Amino acid sequence: MSKIAELPINSFASSEMQADFVPSSEQTITVSLADLRQIITEAIQGLKDEVEALREERDQDRQEIAALRSKVASLETLQEQDTTRICLDIAYDRRRLAALEHPLKEPGKTETSRAEKIEKYLLSRPDHRATFETLKGHLGIDNDLLGIAIRSLLPSGKYAIIKTPGDRRKRTLVMLLR
Repeated sequence: MSKIAELPINSFASSEMQADFVPSSEQTITVSLADLRQIITEAIQGLKDEVEALREERDQDRQEIAALRSKVASLETLQEQDTTRICLDIAYDRRRLAALEHPLKEPGKTETSRAEKIEKYLLSRPDHRATFETLKGHLGIDNDLLGIAIRSLLPSGKYAIIKTPGDRRKRTLVMLLR
């Protein structure tokens, strides 16, 4: 055992094993320093060119993205304007339809003359009151026409309709004196 310890470590390896560790002439490449520099420079230059091309492409992409963003913003603005315009059109159309469905009629000459007769009649009365029945008889008209004449008087604020004392079913037109 002492003989084995005295042997150098390389002595254990067989000659076949030593041949495997030594590179053969086919695997060995000999390159001069100038050629190595040339190869590395060309490889680096190729990478630099590729990086530069990628940077240019990136800059173009950024410009395109900025252009697309501004275009989207302008389209959103146009869409908002169109939406606002459509909403306003709908509101105007609703007003026009409401005006057609429920027209506001100005009192005609007949209603105005009847309203003036009612006003004169109420001024001539000491209590400035008259029942609807009395006004119908005075003007010689029916309930519908009397209602139209009274409606033309009410917006002025000088008249009020109350229920007749004693008979709650009947109504009375009262002139309010101020």
